[in-house]
Amino acid sequence: MADSGMATGLAGRAENLASMSFLEHLEELRRRIILSVVGVVAGFFACWWKWEAIYGFMARPATDALKNNGFNQGLMYLNPTDPFNMSMKIALLAGLFLASPWVLWQVWQFISPGLYRHEKKYVMPFMFSTVGLFVAGGWFGYRLVYPAALNFLFDYGKHAGLHPMITVNEYTDLFLTIVAGMGMIFELPILVFFLALMGIISAGWMWRNFRYSILVIFIIAAIITPTTDIMNMCIFAAPMIGLYAVSIGIAYIVHPKQRRARAARQG
Repeated sequence: MADSGMATGLAGRAENLASMSFLEHLEELRRRIILSVVGVVAGFFACWWKWEAIYGFMARPATDALKNNGFNQGLMYLNPTDPFNMSMKIALLAGLFLASPWVLWQVWQFISPGLYRHEKKYVMPFMFSTVGLFVAGGWFGYRLVYPAALNFLFDYGKHAGLHPMITVNEYTDLFLTIVAGMGMIFELPILVFFLALMGIISAGWMWRNFRYSILVIFIIAAIITPTTDIMNMCIFAAPMIGLYAVSIGIAYIVHPKQRRARAARQG
């Protein structure tokens, strides 16, 4: 019964994909990209009018770390165009985040014709978990990782008698690297979900390669951390290891082998 259901599902998926020609696929992709860009542009203009408030939120870790280390100066700029360029960059990134549910919906609409009928029920969990995990990762970077890194760096320079002169452009780039990077790292369960759903990886494979995964995780943490101390690298690596462990459970649940086994038991 499970094999016949699987065959029916494969036939349905093949029929859905075959019903669209290659040019129709390209046209659908172009339409989804255009709609996504329109959403990002709308988010950009919505955030551009409030870029000062967004900048105040972004600058708070730096101003707090400077005060904690006895420095009274704030962030500076060297070129008259720097504030304007920074406002554009902030608005673009904030607008991209604001429009992310709309962009993700376009992605789902593009890939959904190739999914089984019962797989399309994952649309709402996909939307909420993708945005939620990105927010959780960004918040983790903003509240824990970035302040710890800044305090370490300012304290390190203070002991050498050095005074920081941080420009807004350099600070913004570092902020976006850490916060957006942590947000992307927290998307690991979503990536594993789709790879396991398609049968590309399994929970057993992930468990067998756990030790190698930890090595890769620490290499990634060493690359993206702004400091060279072990503590900050561990702060980056710890949530990645936890997410990997959670992803093993996700892979076990959604892998085709386990889905067929559950269907056979129910049948």
